[in-house]
Amino acid sequence: MTMRWEAFLDQVKERGEYDTTEEAERAARTVLALLGAHLVGEVRADLAARLPEGLALVLLSPLQAREPLSPERFVRATAAWIEGATEQTAAWDVGAVLSVAADAAGDELTGRILLQLPAGYDLLFGHPQPVQPADITPSP
Repeated sequence: MTMRWEAFLDQVKERGEYDTTEEAERAARTVLALLGAHLVGEVRADLAARLPEGLALVLLSPLQAREPLSPERFVRATAAWIEGATEQTAAWDVGAVLSVAADAAGDELTGRILLQLPAGYDLLFGHPQPVQPADITPSP
């Protein structure tokens, strides 16, 4: 089900504690454009189908990343795209937008999105993944 424009931005505004809807929209457009550059195929199309039309078009823009950005570099790239942003404020922007996108996507699609992204994006989406035993290195 597609999320309505107002509902999406209201949730981003609330989670990001923005003063205006315009600030929430700026964050949403920037973060979704960068995310769209990292997703491909059916996953990208399925997420776009659940976003408001204007934001779906941003996600589907022809921008493609040359290489996947780590979560830290994704936050830095967001900061570079938003005038006056710092890495700390960009991390806030990314978390607000991606957590709302994850809610719109649902758990199954969010899981498929995370499979296309480098490790660590689960935290940016607000959906921390359990640590697998193979991920734990014993201390000497």
